Amino acid sequence: MPKTLFDKLWEQHVVEPETEEAPAVLYIDLHLIHEVTSPQAFTVLKERGLNVRRPDLTIGTLDHSTPTLPPDQNGKLPYISAQAEKQVHTLIENCAAHDVELFGLDDPRRGIVHVIGPELGLTQPGKTIVCGDSHTSTHGAFGALAFGIGTTEVGHVLATQCVLQRKPKTMRIQFDGVLPKGSSAKDMALAFIAHIGADGGQGYAIEFAGEAVRTLSMEGRMTLCNMSIEAGARSGMVAPDETTFSWLRGRDYAPNDNDWEAAVADWRSLCTDDGAVFDSEVQIDVSDLRPMITFGVSPDAAISVDSPMPMGEDEAARLANEYMQFEGGQPFTTARVDRVFIGSCTNSRLSDLREAANIMRGRRVRDGVTALVVPGSEAVRKAAEAENLHEIFLAAGAQWRLPGCSMCIGMNGDQGQPGELVISTSNRNFKGRQGKGVRTVLASPATAAASAVAGHIADPRQFMDQEV
Repeated sequence: MPKTLFDKLWEQHVVEPETEEAPAVLYIDLHLIHEVTSPQAFTVLKERGLNVRRPDLTIGTLDHSTPTLPPDQNGKLPYISAQAEKQVHTLIENCAAHDVELFGLDDPRRGIVHVIGPELGLTQPGKTIVCGDSHTSTHGAFGALAFGIGTTEVGHVLATQCVLQRKPKTMRIQFDGVLPKGSSAKDMALAFIAHIGADGGQGYAIEFAGEAVRTLSMEGRMTLCNMSIEAGARSGMVAPDETTFSWLRGRDYAPNDNDWEAAVADWRSLCTDDGAVFDSEVQIDVSDLRPMITFGVSPDAAISVDSPMPMGEDEAARLANEYMQFEGGQPFTTARVDRVFIGSCTNSRLSDLREAANIMRGRRVRDGVTALVVPGSEAVRKAAEAENLHEIFLAAGAQWRLPGCSMCIGMNGDQGQPGELVISTSNRNFKGRQGKGVRTVLASPATAAASAVAGHIADPRQFMDQEV
């Protein structure tokens, strides 16, 4: 029988099949941990006298609670709270106690967990990958089965290298056409979430396919898979191809030269067979896709940036409009911006920073707007600085920060102020996500940079066509 990519990966990793009474037992190839969801899990191990089952398949990094500002003159990092600092040091201690490799504060490999996994070659086709973070779906861009787990499950994987899972249904989202100038993978992500709804992927593993997906870079594919969770999906994935293999070759943890050809030969089999049946199919034509933004308090409240503000026909939309302080029928360009955040596991890679820098080059951030540019890893930061991208941001009046999750969730103190409108390249626009009373508009790096320069929500295409 023809099989989907998801079915192949699932079958290869099932230790015990599911029954009506119990979920399947699924083997995990790579377990990524960070400082927020791991402390309780390690505590359970200690209480039960257990060790980490496969420390060699467990990797730690520091990202959520780490400051993005440099140490003070005494060498002390400006943690937002004693709790944040304790989280960081607790992970350091737990990894040392269990012989788990950790990319610590001074490690050049440190960064956001979903940025460093791919860039180091830890993320590979065919793997099952979990992390105590919902956006683990990012790694599916490489043809991996990757999904977020809860704190209890983190403990289970640490102790057994397995996790209990019910098998989801399958959905294929096919993007046809050629992506127009000015639009990006982030716009594709917001478009498909608006199309199927915030719960449209509930209970599904999504495979992204089609001409527009195949022409995306690996960074673009990661952005697309990262946002699959915002449609309620269990995971998102793209079948590996030459783009994937080229991106992985030579990376630190990728197969070496002696094993490379054998690995690629195996990876080529990881595709959906002709004739395989999905439980649901969606087709989206991107030929006329314009830059997208969100206008409400859910990622599926998305619309093209050059559309008028929705009128709020139902109660939920009306309440969202009230919170966002948008007036139905008015152009979005009338909405003044207070803060811009370019970063997060969705859009903090080198190509994202280049996209933003191309808009900011030779221009200035509008007075009254605070713009933060936060690279996703130390490697991204160094590569950006080697291209002098940081000089472009600084010359424009933006802040160039150290790597971390930063304003995506604001656990490290990078937050907006009550009532501020923030244009963010992150993945969630829930109430309070970026600070109490903060209003969040999700957008691509180009749209965020254009809004920083304009001082209001702006269409990036106007700056792409202008001479500086």
